Amino acid sequence: MDSDLYTWKPNSVDKTNIYTAMQFAQLKDYRDFQQWTASERELFWAYTVKKLGVVQKTPYTSILNLDLGLDQARWLHGSRLNIAESCFQADETAIALVFQEELAELQEVTYGELRRLCNRFANSLKDYGVRPGEAIAIDMPMTVEAVVAYLGAILYGVVVVSIADSFAPQEIRVRLELGKVRLVFTQDVINRSSKILPLYAKVKEAGDYSCVVVQTQSELKLQSGDSLWELSENEIFDAYECSPQETMTLLFSSGTTGAPKAIPWDHTTPIKSAADGYYHHDIHAGDVVCWPTNLGWMMGPWLVFASLINKGTVALYYGAPLGSEFRRFVQDASVNMLGVVPSLVRSWKASECMEAFDWSSIKCFSSTGECSNPEDMQWLMNLAGGRPIIEYCGGTETGGGYITSTLVQENKPSEFSSPALGGSFVILDEEGHECDEGEVFLLPPIMGLSTHLLNRDHFEAYYAECPEYNGELLRRHGDRIQRLNSGYFRAQGRNDDSMNLGGIKVSSTQIEELLNKLPFILESAAIAVAQAGGGPANLVVCFVANGAIPENALQQMQKLVRSQLNPLFKVSACRQMDNLPRTASNKVMRRKLRELK
Repeated sequence: MDSDLYTWKPNSVDKTNIYTAMQFAQLKDYRDFQQWTASERELFWAYTVKKLGVVQKTPYTSILNLDLGLDQARWLHGSRLNIAESCFQADETAIALVFQEELAELQEVTYGELRRLCNRFANSLKDYGVRPGEAIAIDMPMTVEAVVAYLGAILYGVVVVSIADSFAPQEIRVRLELGKVRLVFTQDVINRSSKILPLYAKVKEAGDYSCVVVQTQSELKLQSGDSLWELSENEIFDAYECSPQETMTLLFSSGTTGAPKAIPWDHTTPIKSAADGYYHHDIHAGDVVCWPTNLGWMMGPWLVFASLINKGTVALYYGAPLGSEFRRFVQDASVNMLGVVPSLVRSWKASECMEAFDWSSIKCFSSTGECSNPEDMQWLMNLAGGRPIIEYCGGTETGGGYITSTLVQENKPSEFSSPALGGSFVILDEEGHECDEGEVFLLPPIMGLSTHLLNRDHFEAYYAECPEYNGELLRRHGDRIQRLNSGYFRAQGRNDDSMNLGGIKVSSTQIEELLNKLPFILESAAIAVAQAGGGPANLVVCFVANGAIPENALQQMQKLVRSQLNPLFKVSACRQMDNLPRTASNKVMRRKLRELK
């Protein structure tokens, strides 16, 4: 295949935010600049904090403090701040949010209006008797109310437990219990693609928690102790100020054990999100940023902070981003940066529903959540007249990406061109030697890296038993990466036993513990198998039978996984085995299973 077909070449580098930073560093070559941002990280992050205009009530005494060790880096040391205040620096009349319900007209919210709504929400929390430091949960679709609740809660000083609106009641319960939630903000139902999906009912099934409910349907029967969404009339609120290391959001990421990791974001984590938006996605004041997502996944908070701290506009489409109505929204909202997951692009391409509209306002795409397919990404580039795609990979534990692309380098679909600015990584084989295809290890400290977990030993999860590298402390990330001859990179999926299904991480253990409840399964192993040519991984279940196997075994597995874990998950195939292959220490050899397919 002709490689020239897959290459976008930059033609206005001097207009990018990266170019401005390179002038500050007095460097002309991007690769030299990237290395400078990693080796001179204190100088780089001090410059970045100033460029982003991060609001501090008490300025930091040192940009980085390592008294507690590299794994416990403290950024903006000595500062007092509330990161939500950095989201309101644009002119009051500038557009903060543009949104559209299905089959409705575009609507806008200015920065001034958004700040007043957030202040009213913060005052409402006081009326509900919630105190700073306590936790509330937001289980809502990505709407104006969700953004108001999120930023308003942070202004008030509570911890926001973010829950995806697609979760089943059992998964909601786990997160509410881990977060020790005081109050839940949710919506009655979700209207999507002419379907009405329950949400409030799922939250109530998850446990006896007091709820505040946004009503979208005429019929709504509240349970005792619950109330309708109604904001305080008081539009004035002084933001709660705190240490940069105070938790402001609790997100969740599945690892290799059954329960999800509870990952706190502090008030410095959004700076990493905003920095990646500023540098790698080249968000400028007034740019319109759209990324179909949810506050329950890291890209929801990322979208809020990366857009608003950079004085851009968040574009919210209330329907499913699957058909021509979404494409019309992207056109009419004049979206400049559109984020996707590869499975969404594949769906667009297959349905042939996206070609009728004008996407000339887009200056770049971004793709994350799963390994992408070059042919699909080339199709997406052409959809907007040859715009580049920023491949972007990181995680909840990093606050953004560790590997990405830029608008100052050639852009090739499905390839990363650079470590993210401000950090670096190494690729090591199983013996701990540097190689061109292997496991990724990060070199701390990097702004945005988590420093503790709510329900795990943080050092054990990320640092224990990591190989040595030139005497430096390494941090485990879990991805597999291939370095190409060009110096670019390709993602190879996860190195551990967690899986990425349609952009949603889930541990194999969670699936296996559920499937083992089926009477015909003695034991099982869930694996993700890559599709030929790329795209989202298939979920395959290998199992040892316990007696007779019903004809509808696959359908039973599918029903159980969708009802008990996530309705978006699909069991692609099942394989009966006499025994699961195991190591001498009795661990299932998943690599062997993947080879069998």
